[in-house]
Amino acid sequence: MGPAGSLVCVGLGMTLGSHLTPLGRSYLKQADVVFSGTSDGIVELWLQKLHNNVRSLQPFYQEGKPRTETYREIVDTMLAEVRAGKNVCGAFYGHPGVFARLPHIAVELARREGFTARMEPGISAADCLFADLGIDPGRYGCQHYEASQLMFYRRRIDTSAYLVLWQVGVAGDRTLRRFHTGPAHRQVLVDVLARDYAVDHEAIIYRSAVLPTQLPRIEPTTLAALPQADLDMHVTLVIPPARPLEPDEPTLQRIAALP
Repeated sequence: MGPAGSLVCVGLGMTLGSHLTPLGRSYLKQADVVFSGTSDGIVELWLQKLHNNVRSLQPFYQEGKPRTETYREIVDTMLAEVRAGKNVCGAFYGHPGVFARLPHIAVELARREGFTARMEPGISAADCLFADLGIDPGRYGCQHYEASQLMFYRRRIDTSAYLVLWQVGVAGDRTLRRFHTGPAHRQVLVDVLARDYAVDHEAIIYRSAVLPTQLPRIEPTTLAALPQADLDMHVTLVIPPARPLEPDEPTLQRIAALP
């Protein structure tokens, strides 16, 4: 048998209360301590109604402080409770494994130390995006990139598919210390995209609803208008296809010749 402590990182989904799985709720209620990875005070109050020992992770985050340092401190804090033999639950927005590096680090380290550790999926922002915007990713295809990664590395974009860019509010940040970047950084992103798209090509600024009483943010725009748009860390940019699918005639002929 391994050590007594355990860790589970639960996805709360995007909309408060309605996206949490029954198994995720069970993990939350049965934990000895719950660490809240949400930045929304209302969500934390809701968590406190489910459990009497909820600890917020938000004090670890500070403007100008490297996120790598923040993640290390948070993982050390969570794993200290696991090593003490407690059943620990981390509660995170959406899906704990989607654009959330911290839960991956914590689960990997706990497993290396011999503890039971897992993730419980939640409804992610991508799931809400497909539903709210009426996009079937299987119709034309769908590419997902973190905005800064698209800027820092050479990637091949297929303009016949949807392009979804995450965390555009911090696009171009190389310091891992900032919660937002400005118009100059976003202009660089637009210039990168302009290699494949016309600057007047349509785009959609999207943010899923957090509370049941809210509506999602769905704001049509263009790439050229992006630098001056009101964006934060939670906003996603969706770029529809710019050209039709192109048949691969040689491959189609090979398939047609098969028995």
